[in-house]
Amino acid sequence: MTPDEELKAEIERLKAENEALKKPARGRVYLKVSEKGGLSVYGMGRFPVTLYREQWEKLLSMAEEIKSFISENEASLKKKE
Repeated sequence: MTPDEELKAEIERLKAENEALKKPARGRVYLKVSEKGGLSVYGMGRFPVTLYREQWEKLLSMAEEIKSFISENEASLKKKE
C-alpha cells in the first residue's frame, strides 16, 4: 500500500469513527434541546421525555418526594426489566 493509499484509508477510518461517535449508543440516556427550546431526555423509552426548563426545575425540586412515593408504593409499581 502506498503512503497516499494509507493516508486515504486512515482518513476514511477516522470519518467512520467520527460518525459513529455522533450517534448516541443504543440504550444510553442523553439530553438534547428540542426545536422549541424544551429539554428532551432520550433513551428512557420509545419516545423522548420533553419538558420546558421551569417544568424540569419543578420536577427536580420534588426528587425526594418522588423517591418517597416510589418507596411507599413499591408493591403497586411495575419495573420495566
